[in-house]
Amino acid sequence: MADISLDFEFKSPIHKVWDALTNSETLAQWVMENNFKPIVGYKCQFRNDEIDLIVDSEVLVVDEPYKLSYTWVSGPLNTIITWTLRQEGDITYLHLDHTGFEKEDYAFKGAKYGWADKIEVLKKWL
Repeated sequence: MADISLDFEFKSPIHKVWDALTNSETLAQWVMENNFKPIVGYKCQFRNDEIDLIVDSEVLVVDEPYKLSYTWVSGPLNTIITWTLRQEGDITYLHLDHTGFEKEDYAFKGAKYGWADKIEVLKKWL
């Protein structure tokens, strides 16, 4: 198994970062189009029509504003994304675990690069 573990810092309050992770319209600005709702058991999709990508998700954990977890399933890829947040002073620390990869293959490397790239877009929004 191979897992992605990344840490990020934002000079934004924790609730603003939480909103960026859970609000469908905001998620569409930095991840992709979606019908996400932060409700445990809710099933949704993330879509990128440009590259014909559909990701099926089911929300597993919602502990506002500290933890959010959901499945990330596309083709043979069946993984779990978990965001963990904490605020210290003016800084919100965001930790990403993307688990369940079989090995460090193309999908793993693409996801690792992709999340780092997406977070740069998110930083501009926050």
